[in-house]
Amino acid sequence: MATGFPAVTGDIFTAAAYNGLVNYTVQNNTADLTAAITDQYQVLEVMNKATAIAFNIPTNASVAFPIGTVITILNVGAGLCTIKAVTSGTTTILSAGAVVAQPTLGQYKSAACIKTLTDTWVIVGAIA
Repeated sequence: MATGFPAVTGDIFTAAAYNGLVNYTVQNNTADLTAAITDQYQVLEVMNKATAIAFNIPTNASVAFPIGTVITILNVGAGLCTIKAVTSGTTTILSAGAVVAQPTLGQYKSAACIKTLTDTWVIVGAIA
């Protein structure tokens, strides 16, 4: 059973809320972005820049995402999108990319950033 949805006892689960669970909220970004707590739960971070752009993952001390959080990124811009830690000595990024700690997404490629430990994220998807 899924846990972690932003609800509290007494909330009413409406048809609109239920139907909204199958849709992503699309956020368009034309500049470097640092992940925020609002990026979890069915948010698609679209990175769109003609030159290089970065998606930065902060330390757990800065933004305490729950373990199991998944952030989805789609790069539609011509520039490479690099996924990296704001503080590389604290936050660990793991992937199968050419540079394990800083995977990149080419144009029309996507990835999921999955938090597996307090300051560890695994990046999976169409990474270079």
